[in-house]
Amino acid sequence: METLFKKKVLIIGATGGIGNELAKLIKSSQADLWLSGRNDLKLGQLASDLGLSSSQIFKADISDPLQVQAMAEWSGNPDIIINLAGIGIIKPLEQLSYEDFNRTIDVNLKGTFNILKSYLPGMKVFKQGLIINLPGVLGKVPMAGAAAYAASKYGLNGMLKSVREELKRTNIRITNLYLGGTDTPFWDQIDLNVQRDKFVLAKEAAKSIWFLCQQPISGVVSEMVLQPFNHQAI
Repeated sequence: METLFKKKVLIIGATGGIGNELAKLIKSSQADLWLSGRNDLKLGQLASDLGLSSSQIFKADISDPLQVQAMAEWSGNPDIIINLAGIGIIKPLEQLSYEDFNRTIDVNLKGTFNILKSYLPGMKVFKQGLIINLPGVLGKVPMAGAAAYAASKYGLNGMLKSVREELKRTNIRITNLYLGGTDTPFWDQIDLNVQRDKFVLAKEAAKSIWFLCQQPISGVVSEMVLQPFNHQAI
């Protein structure tokens, strides 16, 4: 296992349920932790809880390439980038608006493209880096009512695998976590009859990402699947 001691770790989308738990774990590993998200108040509170300075948090919407470029200038070249940012709109096609569809693609797919474009050049200069993304199980299997969300995640899955091919002869690693139903605030605004008490806990999902951050640099965990025991889609 690799130590995270003094490694620069950037969590994008840090204010969600998984992000909060993961930030605690990364900080406990004595890493140099940097946080980004869309919500100023939540970022400030998380930084305060963890004893981070205001210089270690950055508000950004990853769907805007200029904001992502500014974020890259702020953070410099992290050893590890964990991209947890994303939105979930689950509706039948008849209820899905053009705005819903476009916003989902803009954040979940184009947002990750913006991150890769802004951070990969620096990683190539330093010849190292780990990027962890969460295509989720809906990046591999469909679900009714998830036309926009699955489209963004299937696209993300394909894009990341293609970029991984470009990076094979470098020391830059890309890891994809296919995470199933997880009990986070993600589900608070989704009108579906789901058994959240049987979902993966946010703390356990965070531990799986923490584990991925510590894998030996001699290899790469290309993919990891974590899903509820009672709902194994993959």
